[in-house]
Amino acid sequence: MSHPSVSLPCGLLGHADLPPAIMVLGTSSDAGKSLIAAGLCRLFARRGLNVAPFKSQNMALNSAVTDDGKEMGRAQALQARACGLRPDVRMNPVLLKPQSHTGSQVIVLGEARGHYRVREYEQLKPALFREVCEAYASLAQGRDLMILEGAGSPAEINLKATDLANARMAREARARMILVGDIDRGGVFASLVGTLALMEAWERDMVDGLLLNKFRGDASLLPPALDAVTALTGKPFLGVVPWVEKLLLPEEDSVAYRAGRILRREPGGGQGDARTEAPEDELDVVLVDLPYLSNLSDLDPLLAEPGVRVRAAKCPDELGDPALIILPGSKCTASDLRTLRESGMETALRAEAEREGGADILGICGGMQMMGKYIADPEGLEDAAGHVEEGFGLLPLVTTLTSGKILRRATARDEILGLPLTVYEIHHGRTELFGPQSPAGAAEGLPQVWTRTANGEEHGWMREQEGGKGALWGTYGHGLFDDDTWRCAFLNRLRRRRGKSARGVTPCSPDASLERLADVLETHLDMERLCAGLESRGF
Repeated sequence: MSHPSVSLPCGLLGHADLPPAIMVLGTSSDAGKSLIAAGLCRLFARRGLNVAPFKSQNMALNSAVTDDGKEMGRAQALQARACGLRPDVRMNPVLLKPQSHTGSQVIVLGEARGHYRVREYEQLKPALFREVCEAYASLAQGRDLMILEGAGSPAEINLKATDLANARMAREARARMILVGDIDRGGVFASLVGTLALMEAWERDMVDGLLLNKFRGDASLLPPALDAVTALTGKPFLGVVPWVEKLLLPEEDSVAYRAGRILRREPGGGQGDARTEAPEDELDVVLVDLPYLSNLSDLDPLLAEPGVRVRAAKCPDELGDPALIILPGSKCTASDLRTLRESGMETALRAEAEREGGADILGICGGMQMMGKYIADPEGLEDAAGHVEEGFGLLPLVTTLTSGKILRRATARDEILGLPLTVYEIHHGRTELFGPQSPAGAAEGLPQVWTRTANGEEHGWMREQEGGKGALWGTYGHGLFDDDTWRCAFLNRLRRRRGKSARGVTPCSPDASLERLADVLETHLDMERLCAGLESRGF
C-alpha cells in the first residue's frame, strides 16, 4: 500500500500543516490509555469527524496484520476500527516485541529491522524519530483530528532524552495532553501528582487536564481529593470514568493478564480454582501460561462466551479436568518449550493426551510448533545456529525456523467442521507433516488437514484419537475464535464430547463495546472543556 510522501522541514513537524490532536498519557502501563484512546476515536468519529489514531512506539506481543501483510500493534488496529478505518502501519510506526529481558525485535512500518538489546535500541532512536514523524505527517494529512496514545509513563526520566512516544511526540504534533490514572490499583492521586512533578515545565504546560479511570465506588467521596490534586498541580480533572463491566475489547498486551484480570469470570472476578469442577453445563478451558506468550487476544471471544470458563495454568497441578487446553502463540517458542519441560507441564500434557476422557489440546502458531516432533533453527533465530529442539511429539509435525517472516491475512477453510474462516498469520517457522499421511486419516489415528488456505495451502492439522481420548489440534491461524459461527461449532463439538447441551451463536463483535465505551466517555468527560482546549487549533 502506497502512502503520500511528506517532505519534512529541518524542524521535523515544526512547520507542517497539522490537524488538532489529543494525546492520551498514563501514569503507568495498563492505566487504560489504549481503551480511552479507542473510546475517543469512536466518540469523535460518530460525530462525523475524520479521525485517526497514532502511537509512535508500542511494546506488545499482541500484534495485528494489515491488509497488505504488515505488522502493527493490536491496540492501534482496534482504534482504527473505532474510527471506521482499516489498520495502517503509519498508526504504529515502531513496534517492539520482547524476545528476552533485555532485548526486542524492532518492527518499523510493519517490517522487522532486527533484534536489538536495550542500549543498541537507544542508539537507534534518534534516526527512528524522523521516520515516526514522517509517518505521522503522512497519516495526518486531510484529517479533522488525531488521537495519539503515549507509552508507559511520561515520567520515565531515565529514558526521556530519546523518548519517541510521549511529550516529545505531542510537541511535534502540537497535541494537547490528557493524563490518565488508574484508581482501581490504588495510589492514583500520588501517581498523578508525582508524574506531573517529574515532567518538565513545557511538558506540564501541554497537559490540559487529568482523568481518573476504572472507578468503582461512591463518586461523592472523590471531590476533596480531586480539589486537592488540582490545587497542587494547577490541572483540572476532565472526568472520572467508571469501571465498565463486560467490555469485550482486547487488552493491549499481557500486563492485565499477568495481574489476573483478563482471564476472569464476569461479574465479580477470580479465575477460579483448578481443583474446583466447572458447573455442570460449563466448559472449562485452560490457557497454558508462557513467559513469552503472544497474541493472547486469540482468547478474547472465549471470555465473552456464555457457559465457558477460561483460566490460566503454569504448572501441572493447575490443569484440573478441562474440556480444552490451549497452547498459545509464543515470541520465543523453543525457550518457552523448555520452560514447560522444566515445569513438568510437557509430561502432564502428554499424559492428558493419552488419558481416556482427557481434554482436547489446541496449539496455535508457536503452540502448534511445540506439539510437533521437533523445531529446527538452522539460522540461529532463537538458539545457536543449527540447534534442534525436541517437541512434545503430540502431532507428527516438523518445523524449521526461517528468517523470512510470514505475515498475512488468509481466507481459510476448516476441513473438519466444514466452515469458512478468516484468520491471520504471524510466524517465522514453516511446518510440514513428518512421514506419510493416509487418506483414511481419522480411522487410522493419523492427522488430517484441519485448516487450509484459499489457494490450497495446508496450515493446520488435527488428530482424532480413539478410546475416548481428546482430539489434538494445531494451526498457524490466529483469530480463529473471532468468527462467531465457527466458535459456536467448535465449542459445541467439545460440549457433545462432554455430554453437555449445545448452545446457539453468541455475537462477539467489538463494535457494540466500542459504542458503549464512547457513550461512557461522553457521559463522564467534561466534553466542553476537552474540546475547548482544541479551539485554538481550529477544532
